[in-house]
Amino acid sequence: MSDFEHVIESEAQLREIYRQPADLVKAKVLDRLDGHARSFIASAPFVLIGSTSPDGTGDVSPKGGPPGFVVVLDDARLAIPDLAGNNLLDSLTNVVNGSGIGLLFLIPGRDETLRVNGRACLTPDPSVLDACAVKDRRPKVAIGVTGTQQFMHCAQAFRRSELWHPETWADPATHASLGCIIVDQIPGMDSVDPAMLDGMLEDGYAATMWQPGGSE
Repeated sequence: MSDFEHVIESEAQLREIYRQPADLVKAKVLDRLDGHARSFIASAPFVLIGSTSPDGTGDVSPKGGPPGFVVVLDDARLAIPDLAGNNLLDSLTNVVNGSGIGLLFLIPGRDETLRVNGRACLTPDPSVLDACAVKDRRPKVAIGVTGTQQFMHCAQAFRRSELWHPETWADPATHASLGCIIVDQIPGMDSVDPAMLDGMLEDGYAATMWQPGGSE
């Protein structure tokens, strides 16, 4: 059920608006992680993980680390180490409940991105965890991904956004800090100093940056 009055409800309706993709576009979608995909992943310090909850709610979670922190195991499989986060476990819970997975790998300064779609699981396999240790920290769990599609995504979105152009970036001072947002959004926090919260957040980042997920 949609909250919008007018909706497109079938692929046929959608194709009345959009042309078919070119043969070259369809041909670039591969079912394996070839050398170019491996090279891109090895250079990528950042990946966005898309998953879906059992009720159909979508979720996107960012993961970051040194270039190559996501490890390609073979032509079909890769592993994403779980490092310390907010412990809401949205992506992990979705995966446990059977969600498929979509990955978008980014390399700073490059306008093209790599998309990998497939099936996912959580694995405590010792050999996998050894392979994806980060900063000598061995994760307790990794997201195992079996790719069914991979392809390079064109540069149009990044060119339109000028994401890598510092001269287009907003002045951080024009945006509320996370501490300020927390004070405004959470009931009972009115008397808390946002600057103090920001300091606590920074201390937490420094203390847990490279800790495996699930650590105390």
